[in-house]
Amino acid sequence: MSNVEVRRVGEHDFVAENGRGASVRVGRKGAEGAFTPVELLLAAAAGCAAVTAETLVTRRVGEGLAARADDVRPEGAHELHEVPVTLDYDVSALDEGQRAALEAAVRRAVEQLCTVTRTLKQAPPTPLHLPGD
Repeated sequence: MSNVEVRRVGEHDFVAENGRGASVRVGRKGAEGAFTPVELLLAAAAGCAAVTAETLVTRRVGEGLAARADDVRPEGAHELHEVPVTLDYDVSALDEGQRAALEAAVRRAVEQLCTVTRTLKQAPPTPLHLPGD
């Protein structure tokens, strides 16, 4: 299991750290040099899909794998309505059958193994614990 701790380092300025020494700045929308919490959620979804698909894709088409997740919500809403994830890689060297096989393998892998997107589909409880709980 992994944990992430987020510490306040200034007004509207936070640092998220894991136990392996990695860190990322977290802040409000528009904060220079920081990710918003929603952007981190999007990065987690896109990153998980990319990490899951990496071996399948690079073995068949080489380098150049990229992933993107989009913030889909009405203006001013405080929840995402969906988190579409797009993988991008060059399939121009593959014939139709190879493309179909790769697409099926990538979809199956992400749907079965990507912890982040699988979790988002289930909308698990996220209890908030406060001092004294």
